[in-house]
Amino acid sequence: MSNPATSVLPAFLTALADGRLEVIDLTTPLSSSTPALRLPEPFANLIDFSLEEVSAYNEPGPFWRHNNIHTGEHIGTHLDAPVHWVTGRDGDDVSQIPVRRLIGPAAVLDLTAEVAADPDHLLTIAEVQAWEQRHGRLTEGMWLLLRTGWEARGGSEAEFLNADETGSHTPGVAVDCARWLATERGLTGLGVETVGVDAGLAGGFDPAFPVHHYFLGNDKYGLTSLRNLGLLPAVGAMLVVSPLPIVGGTGSPSRVLAVLDRAGAA
Repeated sequence: MSNPATSVLPAFLTALADGRLEVIDLTTPLSSSTPALRLPEPFANLIDFSLEEVSAYNEPGPFWRHNNIHTGEHIGTHLDAPVHWVTGRDGDDVSQIPVRRLIGPAAVLDLTAEVAADPDHLLTIAEVQAWEQRHGRLTEGMWLLLRTGWEARGGSEAEFLNADETGSHTPGVAVDCARWLATERGLTGLGVETVGVDAGLAGGFDPAFPVHHYFLGNDKYGLTSLRNLGLLPAVGAMLVVSPLPIVGGTGSPSRVLAVLDRAGAA
């Protein structure tokens, strides 16, 4: 049993209570208007999120209000578990993910200027290596979060998906970079502001959807539709990811929080 006098938890809780540690919500609010992935035919899409009222302080429930939830697993801010992808089909479902991997350090790589110039911009190995020269190597257990400015489009599904007759034009990760990050760095996962962890045109890459292919096939995770990454430093924040432990689930809508010590952030 730990000694309360030497435990770090009381100091952590005190710092939370007195505001020395800041908690930032990185989650997109979940509603029927939350933008969702739209796959082209002949592929099937998930249902959108909706609430079904069961009672509201009335005859079906005079003292309470409650609803049924209708949603796909991969709607809004959500976690992709390894079993979501064919390369990870023998891996963990969302209920089996070790809880220690749901808390870890965050690295934020800013691509807002590149994406403003080209919405189809793909993260390269050279860009990651340049980031590492400034901030240090991506370490074991880190979440790599890509800041692209895409959250500004979240009020309109059309702007968020940015689709035309050639496909959806949203940023992502180049094929060789996805493979390199998944195999050469000990990341826990990749987080993005867009509707999916892959670029909008990634269905035409080889392999198709390389972040899904390499990350989920290497026991790593994906996080989508994040917000407020501009409030985080490049390094120094702690990420807390809270999916529902759905048995057999391939993913789950999630609350994603960042804990930040402004005095110690880089």
